[in-house]
Amino acid sequence: MALKTVFYEEWQMGCCGEPFSVGDEIGWPLVALDERRPPEGDWHGAEAWVENHADATHPVTGRVRAICLVHQEFTVDLDLRDLQRVSPPYGKVTLLASGHSLEPVPGSVTREPVDHCPKWFAEEDYAPPQGPHRVRRVLGALVTLEVPDGTPHKPGDRH
Repeated sequence: MALKTVFYEEWQMGCCGEPFSVGDEIGWPLVALDERRPPEGDWHGAEAWVENHADATHPVTGRVRAICLVHQEFTVDLDLRDLQRVSPPYGKVTLLASGHSLEPVPGSVTREPVDHCPKWFAEEDYAPPQGPHRVRRVLGALVTLEVPDGTPHKPGDRH
């Protein structure tokens, strides 16, 4: 048996994933990082990532040996120039900021070992959303899989 490190992005899990735990046997469509590196993203040391939306990927079966949720802090700046009128019940009109920008805080990535990966990830807000503040988000799960020794490291490998 061999160990493979896989990154499961938060949006892939929320869209089409199923929660999993340490010890579970899984079958995921994986893409090796050196085959198709997306223009954005840090894969946090993973060899591959889960791609639930590609036809060309082949499922890899393995047993989950470890899970770390990868967190990142972001600064948030509400865009108060783009106000949206909301008419709640009882005739009152509320103005809401409809846009905001998120900027990653350098050096703020952390890993949290867990036994279970949830379907949905919560955002932690450090202040009331009134102007610039910080939030902490889960980017995804870094998963250690135990796979058969013959499992290719890259699609197309014949190991």
